[in-house]
Amino acid sequence: MASRGTVKASGNFNANEDAETLYKAMKGLGTDEDAILQLLTSRSNTQRQQIKAAYKTLHGKDLVSDLKGELGGKFETLIVGLMTAPLAYDVTSLRNAIKGAGTDEKVLVEILASRTAQQVKDIVAAYREERGGEFLEEDIAGDTSGHFKRLLVILLQASRQQGVQQGNIESDAQALFKAGEQKFGTDEQQFITILGNRSAEHLRKVFDAYMKLSGYEIEESIQRETSGSLRDLLLAVVKCARSVPAYFAETLYYSMKGAGTDDQTLIRVMVTRSEVDMLDIRSEFRKISPKSLHAMIMGDTGGDYRKALLLLCGGDDA
Repeated sequence: MASRGTVKASGNFNANEDAETLYKAMKGLGTDEDAILQLLTSRSNTQRQQIKAAYKTLHGKDLVSDLKGELGGKFETLIVGLMTAPLAYDVTSLRNAIKGAGTDEKVLVEILASRTAQQVKDIVAAYREERGGEFLEEDIAGDTSGHFKRLLVILLQASRQQGVQQGNIESDAQALFKAGEQKFGTDEQQFITILGNRSAEHLRKVFDAYMKLSGYEIEESIQRETSGSLRDLLLAVVKCARSVPAYFAETLYYSMKGAGTDDQTLIRVMVTRSEVDMLDIRSEFRKISPKSLHAMIMGDTGGDYRKALLLLCGGDDA
């Protein structure tokens, strides 16, 4: 399967040369931010890791520390994100979401609803290794509660059924209907069990059967029948089962729509999807927004931060 990312590995790549370019961009008075952002957005993450290693070998210094010392604000956050390996980036995002007072539920929802089963398994293992044996499941369970916690724990098992269970499509749709629209009050457990354990292909068929049965899209029923973090998580699971790029297009749209920008979300999605499915996200974005992703970034951000985001976006779909 061809990558649908906007950022590709550079063809005539030389880690030492790139390390030197970055060193020169930061040496002396003033920093050449343009050289830094042009170079780092035109290398794959694997190549950036090689540049980081070459930089240490050549200069005996940590490239990320040097970048942090020279850059600032949102631009720095974005560049440090690009310099982090994808797995480590997810682990750090989750750790930051649950450490300290309060929980950033949005991050838990986004990562655990959208990553593949293998990615979730890798995250769980890497978290444990990095945290000296602490379990991500225990840390998340300690920070969340109720049905929201239950569904997160199911997603952390990363053991969805494979393929489509033809015989269960109707019965799953019936069970969801009985648990929500047909019942006074809601049986959240049914929603959690079915949406947390079935494959995406199977769920898409269940959603069609549910629509025929109830006259509603499953999203409408979830909106009506649930609330708060559980609602956000159930909707994210449903949207990712339908289309991961469409889910991220919507996430990006709401990060910039209205007054103020949710820069943390904007940075996280642009960093994590630039090599995966940014081309598809851009076309899905165009379906829900009067403006292209490129135009919205243009209008919502500024300076070197904007330049780097636009390079990750990789083009305009006017």
